[in-house]
Amino acid sequence: MKAISTILLLILSNAFMTLAWYGHLKFDEWKWFQKAGLLGIILISWSIALFEYCFQVPANRIGFIGRGGPFTLVQLKVLQEVITLLVFMAFTLVFFKQESLKWNHLAGFLCLVAAVFFIFKR
Repeated sequence: MKAISTILLLILSNAFMTLAWYGHLKFDEWKWFQKAGLLGIILISWSIALFEYCFQVPANRIGFIGRGGPFTLVQLKVLQEVITLLVFMAFTLVFFKQESLKWNHLAGFLCLVAAVFFIFKR
């Protein structure tokens, strides 16, 4: 149960992180964001990123083996990176329709899946 909780919290965390880091690139399409300026966009992104931390910190505390969780620190980090890329790709395909997946992107993701395999191998 701790593994599933950790993964779900990491997915939520990364959804907010991706929105904070890249969502502002679409904000210009919304009229009221056009006048926000760079400082306004930074403050909005920071506000969104706060929610990232609200999920990231519990995910790491629940998931870390040193606190009774199932994952080592290295496993947590690799898991987080793979989730980040999966969430990012979903975000890109939904919100940035001009972007497309190419064979080299898929090959890179397969390498990351292989990295997860090796990191989790005992």
